[in-house]
Amino acid sequence: MLEIENLTAGYGGVPVLRDINVKLGAGEIVGLLGANNAGKTTLINSLSGTVKPISGRILFQGEDITAMPPRRRVERGIVQVPEGRLVFPDMSIRENLLLGGINSRARPHRRRLMDKVLELFPRLGERLSQNAGSLSGGEQQMLAIGRGLMAEARVLMLDEPSLGLSPLFVQYIFEIIDRLHAEGLTILLVEQNLNLTLRHAQRCYVLERGHVAVEGVSDAVRDDPRTKSAYLGL
Repeated sequence: MLEIENLTAGYGGVPVLRDINVKLGAGEIVGLLGANNAGKTTLINSLSGTVKPISGRILFQGEDITAMPPRRRVERGIVQVPEGRLVFPDMSIRENLLLGGINSRARPHRRRLMDKVLELFPRLGERLSQNAGSLSGGEQQMLAIGRGLMAEARVLMLDEPSLGLSPLFVQYIFEIIDRLHAEGLTILLVEQNLNLTLRHAQRCYVLERGHVAVEGVSDAVRDDPRTKSAYLGL
């Protein structure tokens, strides 16, 4: 469904990622793992279109989208839930969600999409008029995921969804991720939490200093000594 071919990308012409190859099949949860500064966020931003590749290609359902602007990628259904949630704090929960569904493909279906989001996250439905900035971190993560789903995502890219959350909220968020996967949504899970990702993803890629150090099914990645090296430098 989504494929990265020989991608080199970075900032100011300086590569952060070098010759990356990654594939996501339809309906998969694919984990993207690595320590801090491994290049995970650069990769997800390249897929979103906010970082322009130096070389290589990005394909979505066989279509070359390498030069496609971010707005059009969202219209195709490639949706990022950013690290740190980045909700609009002075806007209500309802307004944040409606903004998620503003693209031309999702706009006619906003009522159906809103019903789906509030069924997944009933706590948001109880507080639709409340400003997003008054929510807890876990509630803001719910809102950020809900806003992504409002765009009628076909590939949902989650950047560090467990970051800064209590264990209870982490468990809840990952139950939602598993439910979305069971419903057929394709998910790219970008996480620093190794064990959490390996429990939920079918396949994983481990980045180390801008390269793919390990790839494969989750059990094989867990047992590969190179995974420990990528995380601990051992």
